[in-house]
Amino acid sequence: MNKKTPNEFLFTIVALLLSIVIVHTIYLLHVRPVAAATLQADRERMLVDPNYVAQRSLEVVLKDYEQEAEIILMLWALAIMGYKAQVQRREQQALDADLLRLPDGMKILPEDTREYARQIENLPPESRELLVPRALLGALARFGATRSVQDASTVAHGLCQSEADRLDSDLALLRYIAWAIPAIGFIGTVRGIGDALSQAHKAVTGDISGVTEGLGVAFNSTLIALLLSILLMFLMQQLQRVQERRVLDTETWLDQKVIRNLQARS
Repeated sequence: MNKKTPNEFLFTIVALLLSIVIVHTIYLLHVRPVAAATLQADRERMLVDPNYVAQRSLEVVLKDYEQEAEIILMLWALAIMGYKAQVQRREQQALDADLLRLPDGMKILPEDTREYARQIENLPPESRELLVPRALLGALARFGATRSVQDASTVAHGLCQSEADRLDSDLALLRYIAWAIPAIGFIGTVRGIGDALSQAHKAVTGDISGVTEGLGVAFNSTLIALLLSILLMFLMQQLQRVQERRVLDTETWLDQKVIRNLQARS
């Protein structure tokens, strides 16, 4: 696990920087220029036709800084979840590989644990960091040292429980992002209402454009924040379900394929 954490941390930082660069570039080159042109065209048509009703385009809805920040956070969260999903896919492959390749009915004696452990130790370093090899090594080492099936089972299940706790704690950053997106939307709401109130004196003279633009910022930032947070929470729940199921599948595999085949000579 010593190599896994720095790699994941580095990936997280790079993913954040790439999200910022990509989204900000799209905003500079497309979203804000198109939104500004659309709003200007709407103002000109309103001057000609007082009954004209402006149609909100996607660029106008997304043009403000709050929406940009929300999209950056969403892309960052998606990248993190993609990384974690890839790790879970590797965990499933290790589970399906049946690392011991133990024939049906064959028992593992305490003196055999060294040979089986050597098979696992010969795996590539990135494969040995996965849950299945670590749980196998722990169970075999304890069984070889104590000749107790119960001790081996306790170690294996203890490692699985520790992995479940670690996976849950690793979701803390995603939970923070899921909280931060609506919070940024609320900031946009406060800023938009503040801008609208600051332009309220112009509404007395009949110019309500400043008020409507401020209210547009407030409503648009909240709308995008809510939509993104709903999607993010759904994806987080799916990821957590996959992680929990993988740990449970590993425990079941250990019980059925390893623990019950351990036999201590009387």
